[in-house]
Amino acid sequence: MAASDTMPPTVTTGTRQRAADYLATRHRFRLAEALPWLIAIAVFFIFPTRMTFGSQVLAMAMFALSLDLILGYAGIVTLGHAAFFGVGAYTVGLTAARLQWTEPISGLFAAAIAAGLVGFITGWFLLRYRGLTLLMLTLATAIMLQEAGNLRSDISGGYDGLPGLAFKPLLGVFDYDLYGHTYYLYALAVLAVVVYFVRRIVYSPFGQALTGIRENVRRMHAIGSPVHRRLVTVYTIAAAIAGVAGALFTQTNAYVTLTVFDFDNSAKVMVMLILGGTGRLYGAFVGATVYMVCEDYLSKLSPTFWQFGIGLMLVLVVLFAPRGVLGIFENIGSYFSERKRL
Repeated sequence: MAASDTMPPTVTTGTRQRAADYLATRHRFRLAEALPWLIAIAVFFIFPTRMTFGSQVLAMAMFALSLDLILGYAGIVTLGHAAFFGVGAYTVGLTAARLQWTEPISGLFAAAIAAGLVGFITGWFLLRYRGLTLLMLTLATAIMLQEAGNLRSDISGGYDGLPGLAFKPLLGVFDYDLYGHTYYLYALAVLAVVVYFVRRIVYSPFGQALTGIRENVRRMHAIGSPVHRRLVTVYTIAAAIAGVAGALFTQTNAYVTLTVFDFDNSAKVMVMLILGGTGRLYGAFVGATVYMVCEDYLSKLSPTFWQFGIGLMLVLVVLFAPRGVLGIFENIGSYFSERKRL
């Protein structure tokens, strides 16, 4: 006997109506979503001499968001996401150093196309596998790209990289100052566009299909969903976003080295996502900010043992806040909402 047959009709109708209301309104902007943007704008005025660091935080938040799109929503676990970050970073670096193409915004589009193409090609083959096999294959992809760059050090600069990159003024008008104010606002604007784009994906039918694949891939196959095609699509989109983040990183720092492909970079962005909370649009914001600020402070406090502090923080979050820092705030909000309702 179905569960709905044993429930009173009023209960079943009420439950269905609440579910329908939730699905109809879940895509709407909420007041709380404005808070991260207000904080980012406030930081611009409160810490005017730390804008270069702020730009790096925003770039890493975008990088973490790209990983959340495939890990938090599609359930694709990867240890080689830095491959696409590195492709985007080197696309901008090589076009500036070798082709003298230094227009920043077109560089972002070039980075997105290059990283998305690499994501499509690798995803088409790798996403036929799951679990540990997929982990190792994604890790191997990043390593091979790094070694290919090292092999052609005459082009990539090897581990010395491409230092001293210079870019044209933003929109041909806004030049770059010593403290990085222009880069910060530039990175914030690009991040806002990317978040809007990802938000539309997450709350679309395509996003709901990704959630279904994450929860039960066999059932999605059984109902005729094109699982592989959808996974490759979201993998390509996430790769393109990671490429944009890498391009912003290169433009902000005015240099790029092969370390952008390092496993440390893939692991770091996953730690950021765990800290902030997976499967949430703004978990990447929180996780990237917490990680970068703690890394900056702890590395100054102890240049040798700062990673111990990061590791301890990660252990505490996993043990006591498995949904991440953002999950703690969500629990607090739910608690007060429940009390108000009662």
